[in-house]
Amino acid sequence: MLTKRIIPCLDIKDSRVVKGIKFLGLRDAGDPVEVAKVYDREGADELVFLDITASFERRKTLIELVEKIAKNIFMPFTVGGGISGIADIRDLLNAGADKVSINTSAVKCPDLVSDSAAKFGSQCIVVAIDAKKKGQAWEVYINGGRTPADLDALEWAKKVAGLGAGEILLTSMDYDGTKEGYDVALTTTITGAVHIPVIASGGAGKLEHFYDVIAGGGADACLVASLFHYREYSVKEVKEYLRERGIAVRL
Repeated sequence: MLTKRIIPCLDIKDSRVVKGIKFLGLRDAGDPVEVAKVYDREGADELVFLDITASFERRKTLIELVEKIAKNIFMPFTVGGGISGIADIRDLLNAGADKVSINTSAVKCPDLVSDSAAKFGSQCIVVAIDAKKKGQAWEVYINGGRTPADLDALEWAKKVAGLGAGEILLTSMDYDGTKEGYDVALTTTITGAVHIPVIASGGAGKLEHFYDVIAGGGADACLVASLFHYREYSVKEVKEYLRERGIAVRL
């Protein structure tokens, strides 16, 4: 049985870890290297680094910071933000990333998904989908949640899976930072339509929320930010809770 993963997320702005609510009101949460080292010691399954203003500011991801983090951790490391082409992906992988996460550039140039999967392997390519409820469906947003892309999240998820993405990082903009729970309806909609793993993101506030989105939403992994950054729960506490409820995790 495949184990479910618990993945801390470092949202990076101005070389610091930050966290907001619904992508707004960002506040400082520490030094990225030191925070990453804590999660590595705690037994996180992976780490995600998102340079959240890189695409909006039309600049590259902070390569030097990626290198520093990679040298200090021993878990799989995914990096996203400001990726515009194959060369950027190669640079990040060479800097120590195990996977790259693409969002804005994938929407603007879907061929980047297929081309990068062919060149580096699907296992390296994560497509991030930031989705907000619109009527009875969900709309995709790009540029760090600033710009609606006029794309249906379900149809986009199916397309990127077909293009060769190895995984989807699915963030509910409506639930992000609220601590009211993951968007199980959104997650279920996507997991039921694609054959690749889906990481649920946005809204973790209680231990029950992890169980709900895995058991009820079909998520393969849970992304966590503020709940861990501000030490409300540890990685171990979340995993022990899930194991007690019959969810396979790596302890």
